[in-house]
Amino acid sequence: MEIVGPDFLFPLFWIGWAVSWVAAAAWSSPAVQRPPGSEIWPYRVMLTLGVVMITGQTSQFLGVPRLWDVGRDGGSALAFLTLPGFAFAWWARIHLGRLWSGSVTRKEGHRVVDTGPYAIVRHPIYTGLIWATLVSAVAVGTIVSLLGIGAMILGFWLKARLEERFLVQELGPQAYDTYCRSVPMLLPFRR
Repeated sequence: MEIVGPDFLFPLFWIGWAVSWVAAAAWSSPAVQRPPGSEIWPYRVMLTLGVVMITGQTSQFLGVPRLWDVGRDGGSALAFLTLPGFAFAWWARIHLGRLWSGSVTRKEGHRVVDTGPYAIVRHPIYTGLIWATLVSAVAVGTIVSLLGIGAMILGFWLKARLEERFLVQELGPQAYDTYCRSVPMLLPFRR
């Protein structure tokens, strides 16, 4: 692994994000209610499949050729382009505070958060991670990595839809439907 090249930077940034994300789970309030376990598996399977497919090691193991090669400098630039996605996700998580959860849940005192990054998109954590994943898939540049980003987008979309159905049920349609009509789901400026 070369120092300060994309083979070093991508793992550094992704592992750094993952470790900090898991460590911050201690800030979260306990869950009061969760959807049935059978409803969470479709999005979890897609997200896991997407992660596996996006890594360059999977394409190498399968012997899948690159569709393009971004080169060392391009790869390093793309690695740094994951950082805005991670920053957007972190801004959203910090903005949620103790209401954050890694899974679909209702917390004590749960309410619709519609300020900060949640005024831009309803699921800014997913949006930030989709961005970081998309950049990573482009850097790998194989059909497998591109299919992986498709799996990730589908996984986050499935999770967002489950979360929204669950929050409408838990918080009432009036509170959440108004928010849904005024703020796009995952892509800014798109209703």
